[in-house]
Amino acid sequence: MLKKKSLRVPITSIPPEGLEVEVDLGDKYFSRWREEDPGLEFSTAQINGAARLEKHGRDILVRGHLQGHLQLACSRCVENFDAPVDADFDLLLVPGPGPAGGEEELSAPDLDLDYYSGETLDLEAVIREQIILMVPLKPLCADNCKGICPRCGAVLNLEACTCK
Repeated sequence: MLKKKSLRVPITSIPPEGLEVEVDLGDKYFSRWREEDPGLEFSTAQINGAARLEKHGRDILVRGHLQGHLQLACSRCVENFDAPVDADFDLLLVPGPGPAGGEEELSAPDLDLDYYSGETLDLEAVIREQIILMVPLKPLCADNCKGICPRCGAVLNLEACTCK
């Protein structure tokens, strides 16, 4: 089994026994991602892991494991906190342009399916999507986070509210 460090993988470089790709994402990646999409939910992160690429005809199976942390803002108190990341993912990439725009209801098998085009696989885009899917809709710094006082704005985890 071959190992590769680049996240841009020529499809012809994937041998029959598969290809292991090391993932080491630091501030360089996340800064660029935030520039491209200012709406991203995390400010900094450090993610490591690996992805295994296997060709099945023209389809490519991507199996990976990511671990590290994302810095998120708590949805109750708005304080930044480090959220752990430790997740596996499986994704089948098939050749083609993908579905046409518009809203379409996805079935369960469709959630593990994506498309690629050209002769080079952009594994960074695949991993970026997986990381975005890991971010909770309402991140909490702690289950018992007290939030912010709606009147005086005090962060109730750090100080007592002076409101009556």
